Amino acid sequence: MDNILSVRELTERLRRMVEQRFPFVWVRGETTNLSRPSSGHLYFSLREGADLLNCVWFRGQQRESESFDPLTGEVWEGGPRPGIAATLENGREIICAGRLSVYGPRGGHQLIVELAQEAGQGLLAAALEELKRKLAARGYFDQSRKRPLPACPERVALVTAPTGAAVRDFIRISSERGLGSSIRIYPSPVQGDDAPPLLAEAIGQANAEAWADLIVLIRGGGSLQDLWAFNDERVARAIFESRLPVLTGVGHEIDHSIADFVADRSAATPSHAAQMLWPERSVYAQRVDDAESLLEEAMRRKFGRLTLRLTQELRALTLLSPARRLQRQRERLEDMLRRLDSGWNLRLAEARRRAERQEERLCRHGGGAPLETRARGLAALSARLDGAAAAAFSRSRRDAENLCFRLDRLFPSLLSEHGHALELLALKLKGVNPLAPLERGYALARTRDGHVVKSIHELAPGQRIRMELRDGAAESDIIALHPVQA
Repeated sequence: MDNILSVRELTERLRRMVEQRFPFVWVRGETTNLSRPSSGHLYFSLREGADLLNCVWFRGQQRESESFDPLTGEVWEGGPRPGIAATLENGREIICAGRLSVYGPRGGHQLIVELAQEAGQGLLAAALEELKRKLAARGYFDQSRKRPLPACPERVALVTAPTGAAVRDFIRISSERGLGSSIRIYPSPVQGDDAPPLLAEAIGQANAEAWADLIVLIRGGGSLQDLWAFNDERVARAIFESRLPVLTGVGHEIDHSIADFVADRSAATPSHAAQMLWPERSVYAQRVDDAESLLEEAMRRKFGRLTLRLTQELRALTLLSPARRLQRQRERLEDMLRRLDSGWNLRLAEARRRAERQEERLCRHGGGAPLETRARGLAALSARLDGAAAAAFSRSRRDAENLCFRLDRLFPSLLSEHGHALELLALKLKGVNPLAPLERGYALARTRDGHVVKSIHELAPGQRIRMELRDGAAESDIIALHPVQA
């Protein structure tokens, strides 16, 4: 009886046959008999009517997230998605992939699971990809049509369910950062068959009213089926045709919908959408401080340039001053008179010396009458020389007096002209003086650390400030703040 097999031999032959015949299969069914032992393995059955298929999903094959669609092999856009091992429960219809084997201790076949996903997820994913290709061909996702969001919007049209964590988080963040922004809620269901047409209608209503600066479309997290309303073509069309910029914040970080692709900007969550619209108030304060520093630096540079220009003009006025010009002309005239006087004296002295030499020669050679005649001639020549010197000196003095007279006439007009120019420069310099308003009755408020107060938002009741006035300074305590209503 060599053909008699033991139970183990038969089981082993069956196992090899099954594994060779079904090395990798996809099976759809409803989960039942789910068990989660401490080992981390999952034991369950897939049921279809009265038929059961035992399954084991070993811990090493379970994934916290999937980076691709197990059914189609396409990589998920927007990053990995959560696996279903941690949330698997009885009664869910799933698709499992793995190898079929025979488990000897129980004497039956079982599926050793390697991959699993929601049964409807594969069909939804395929439909989603088809819609994405269709809308992309129409230009719904073109970056060229994307519009920038308004910075710090004052009026926001919020399209979402009127209750829930998403709307509460958005309003809370807007109240903390929004600086008085107004939010008008356009209520709509965000899940179910009624959601797509009502979401599209709410977006259209916000555009028709034209009250808001932009539209924000938000919803909290959920499964692919929960978020399916935001993958509807009607919602995509409403966003595409919106005249107002649209910001979406749908689901969690890993969720990406058609609405996100069509919108002008998309945020990871509803809270992130609010944070994108309104920075923290410390950011505003830093921007104000930066602007104030830039303004002060610009004023210092301009004041320095005007001061340098005024100094240069004063130096030029000093060099071109009529008084200086008159002084230089007088010095020049006095020098000319000294040179003229010295020259005539030298010529007269030389003439006298020549006359004396002639007289000595005459005396040595004798002759009275000729000597007297020559003496009279020399005396006449000396008189002529003295007369010519006096006439030349008189002409030079008259020329000098005429020059002084002309300078005296020009001096007042030149002085007045340059005086007016100096006054204009002084007025310009005074106009850029930051303390000039104090002369007109204004006061300059500073905090105790010297910071210039420009808004009541920088103050608080009980705070002490320093008030700088025209003739001194005073310290004041803030009793109450009264903001101006816009």
